[in-house]
Amino acid sequence: MALIECRFYSDVLGLSTSMTVILPQQTTTQIGMTNVTKGKLHPTLYLLHGMSDDDSIWLRRTSIERYVAQMGIAVVMPQVHRSFYTDMAEGGRYWTFISEELPALARSFFPLSPEREDTFVAGLSMGGYGAMKLGLRKPETFAAAASLSGALDMAHHFLNWEDPTKMTPEYEQIFGKKSIENTPDDLLWLLKEADRSKGPKPLLYQCCGTEDFLYTDNQSFRKTCAKTSLSLTYEEGPGEHEWGYWDTKIRDVLAWLPLGK
Repeated sequence: MALIECRFYSDVLGLSTSMTVILPQQTTTQIGMTNVTKGKLHPTLYLLHGMSDDDSIWLRRTSIERYVAQMGIAVVMPQVHRSFYTDMAEGGRYWTFISEELPALARSFFPLSPEREDTFVAGLSMGGYGAMKLGLRKPETFAAAASLSGALDMAHHFLNWEDPTKMTPEYEQIFGKKSIENTPDDLLWLLKEADRSKGPKPLLYQCCGTEDFLYTDNQSFRKTCAKTSLSLTYEEGPGEHEWGYWDTKIRDVLAWLPLGK
């Protein structure tokens, strides 16, 4: 595998930012690793970080590079700070960046397949929210979206874990002073809209530990999705909001990806 720390300028954000990229490499003599490629243009997983992290975190906390070595898949891990993958009310246009500019730039820099059937997204916590939003709002781009312990019901907890009836200053900075319920930033609303759409529908994967503080969020998402025709693979079991759980579950996500299907 090739590991690339890429620093580049974003016209959408108006600043320099970064992404960490894993690229497949065919090797035959590397001790302890078997690396393969599937062709000249690689299937791609966009892998999103959580609220307190950055584009390096999946490499630092899991063995993602080793897990994908035999799959022939590229992994693109972008930096979005604490934006919730949203065009912020007071801040950067991170939704436009992640949904439009980043895929175009990544494909211009690296040999990544532009085909929908080769393009996937996954993320944890805040990144789970971002992944599902990308899958549901950009189904023509992403064939599959996966959430690990995602913050999937943002319309109802306002980033205030102690009092979910109140908006915090950070929530208002990201989403504004009005509720996002029944808007394109509300995943539960997006599920219903995707169900009504005549366009392509992404495959969805969701997992959450039963001891996770976002477990209720995940139950809301699951129950709403069950009322639609969307395909959702759901898994739960003992687990908290921590990297031991995510290191295990990302392997399940990789096994679930519809590669070559």
